[in-house]
Amino acid sequence: MRLSRRTLLAAGLAAPLAACSTPQRRGAGGPVEITFWSALRGSQQVVDAFNSSQNRIRVVFQQIPSGGQGGYAKLSNAARAGNAPDVATIEYPQVPGYAIDGVARDITDLVTDRVKRKLLPQALKLTTFDDRVFSVPLDVEPMVLHYRADLFAESGYQPPRDWDEFTALARKVRAGHPNRRLALFPTDGATQFACFAWQAGAKWFDTSAGRWQVSLADGPTRKVAGYWQGLIDEDLVFRNAADSKQHDAQLGQDLVLTRLSGAWDAGAQMRARPGQKGKWRIAPMPVWDRPHVGTHGGSTFAVTRDCREPEAAMEFIEWQTTHPDALTARLKSGTSSQYPVAPGLVEAGAKAFPSDYYGGQDVYRLFKQEADKILDGWVWGPRMTATQKVMQDGFARAGAGEGTLLDAVREAQSGTMPDLKALGLSTEEVDR
Repeated sequence: MRLSRRTLLAAGLAAPLAACSTPQRRGAGGPVEITFWSALRGSQQVVDAFNSSQNRIRVVFQQIPSGGQGGYAKLSNAARAGNAPDVATIEYPQVPGYAIDGVARDITDLVTDRVKRKLLPQALKLTTFDDRVFSVPLDVEPMVLHYRADLFAESGYQPPRDWDEFTALARKVRAGHPNRRLALFPTDGATQFACFAWQAGAKWFDTSAGRWQVSLADGPTRKVAGYWQGLIDEDLVFRNAADSKQHDAQLGQDLVLTRLSGAWDAGAQMRARPGQKGKWRIAPMPVWDRPHVGTHGGSTFAVTRDCREPEAAMEFIEWQTTHPDALTARLKSGTSSQYPVAPGLVEAGAKAFPSDYYGGQDVYRLFKQEADKILDGWVWGPRMTATQKVMQDGFARAGAGEGTLLDAVREAQSGTMPDLKALGLSTEEVDR
């Protein structure tokens, strides 16, 4: 799904950026220098590998906090001051906003057909608006089921294949071990909830009619909200923040048996809990009536409007996203399990990722299988950070028994509309 030209014009996004007149940062006979900001694990190793691979471009890297911890605020502030980095990592939900704000440069003319042919088209669609490309995808992260194989074997459990089986298993876990739960409903997990809704066929944002149609509480989303509300009401799941000491304790004390998250989380789990090596496996995400999944996580690379060397920046981005040495360097850092958006790199990823943490399981084979199930047609909104905050505030209240998950998504919609209108966008609330 592409944004219409009318929609882009309403945001001022279709206007070409002025050519940058800043002098090139090139020493006498020396390499072109570009700056790169990212919160992604393993990025320093990737930059080192790139710098060692040639002598024409030198990348200066700065690790920044993840978006929720101030990384996006840092990027926005730098852009307002006119000193944004040449290349920045932006997650999929934030790409439309940074494109509308003019922070992410229109790089359509820099992205060659050669690069496009190497990337999964459904991922590139998430960064392409009205046939204009604003960032290049690095990874695409189908949601999967991470589960404690040892605890499953101990009780004779099998990974649930669909959501009915998931409910039945949640009841067995609570009945057999009153302190344990099958899973967590993350009250800070608006992106996880979006993935659940995406899988069920939701379309929170739709631009096909030439305006931003917003329907955060559409039929598929109501179905998902009702499902998880039922698990909460039966006390079958924990309900607290995933990014918290409380959840760390739940995982460390064997109180929660599964984690529903993107493929990237395999590496994060390996880094965070080395003592659980060999105890985890990964299975397909439970499905509804059709074998679809959404994506949870995933990052892209944008060339900013302040970039002085866009061609050099694009060469670095192309290397990061399509060269096997880049993926190998990131995975060998021992902190990442990204699933590459370039199918040609899957084999390199499988070889580089240390499989012993997952008992020798070929997790990349599973990730490939699940990536093929990603449902096409999802569009992120222009102000997802604000949308997610309102939604998560509602989730926290629902987790404490004040209101429902459906209330939370409806509040997120009503809280989103003023932001969209303030951008000058043509908007419409739709009840589907």
